[in-house]
Amino acid sequence: MITAGQMRAARALLGIDQKMLAEMSGVSVPTIQRMEASQGNVRGVVDTLSKVVEALDRAGIELIGEQAPSMGAGRGVRLKEAETRQSRND
Repeated sequence: MITAGQMRAARALLGIDQKMLAEMSGVSVPTIQRMEASQGNVRGVVDTLSKVVEALDRAGIELIGEQAPSMGAGRGVRLKEAETRQSRND
């Protein structure tokens, strides 16, 4: 679903800290800290993971999966195109 590295990279792209991500997703700061300290895929309660992924999506982050078409290899994150981000905010 999401890796710890993707979470950290997404926060960096958005310029937010763990506290802000916790507020955006409705989970606690210690939960965000535990998730980001994970090795590989973040494990946890599906509902909590979904809240974080949905918050990042609303903020304009696109998660790049292992098999997604991309210029590079492996997982990552990128900002959605401006039009896509704008339509989600309307």
